[in-house]
Amino acid sequence: MSAATTVSRKPTGRDGGPVTYFVALLFVGVCVAPVLYIVLGGFRTNAQITTDPAALPDPWVSANYLGVLKSSVFWGEFANSLIVALASTAGIVALGLMVSFVIARYDFRFKGAMYSLFAAGLMFPMVIAITPLYLVIKDLGLVDNLLGVIVPQIAFGLPTTVIILVPFLRAVPDEIEEAAALDGLSRLGFFFRMVVPLSLPGVVTVGILAFVGSWNNYLLPLYVLNSQANFTLPLGVQVFSSQYSTDTAKVLAFTSLAMLPALVFFSVFEKRIVGGLTGAVKG
Repeated sequence: MSAATTVSRKPTGRDGGPVTYFVALLFVGVCVAPVLYIVLGGFRTNAQITTDPAALPDPWVSANYLGVLKSSVFWGEFANSLIVALASTAGIVALGLMVSFVIARYDFRFKGAMYSLFAAGLMFPMVIAITPLYLVIKDLGLVDNLLGVIVPQIAFGLPTTVIILVPFLRAVPDEIEEAAALDGLSRLGFFFRMVVPLSLPGVVTVGILAFVGSWNNYLLPLYVLNSQANFTLPLGVQVFSSQYSTDTAKVLAFTSLAMLPALVFFSVFEKRIVGGLTGAVKG
């Protein structure tokens, strides 16, 4: 027997055992099962749902989805949700990036207090401030106006954005800024030409989170919007469910189509979200 010793592979702690995979699959099932039930339910008839609620569609019925897609009400609410989501995302990303740049790259009095203020905003959900917030929106004349939803969403989305982006902007080496200054680049030019491209993973992350959060927001539109012409899709689902309370299959089809854009958007950019959050933690 040779004196050479064999090196055994030591567990690194990254390899999960059977229990880990089982728990992970269990959580995935708990999250995915309701979504699948809603989507498949839209392809069934009310009789099928009543007879066997857990069965697959037999036969598959597309009339429920086609009926919703032909509805002008659905597309009007879809357009309202899209306007609110895009405007809120643009405001959150633009303002959050500028604020984060100042906090990360400038030294000034009360800098730490300002950052702590944004961090404290994470513990201050919108539901707590909904009543005084509504009074402010009413005084501004923004009730039953999409701006009454967009502006508060931007304000409440800034804390998360700042907390994620500040580490990215701090990680930009000072040598790059000094070299840019020697080349005659202003601070504003440095911001747009160097900082924004280098912090793009974080920008994409906060943009995705802002879009999905705005699309799924129900509480604020419920308080602010009164006329159905201005309803977003979460409110539209509630109204549709009340109007067609006896048509369960059609309600499930409407709900599926309402949540589909945010679900697809989040699924497509999932890796970017994880990468952006990982970069924020490392920074």
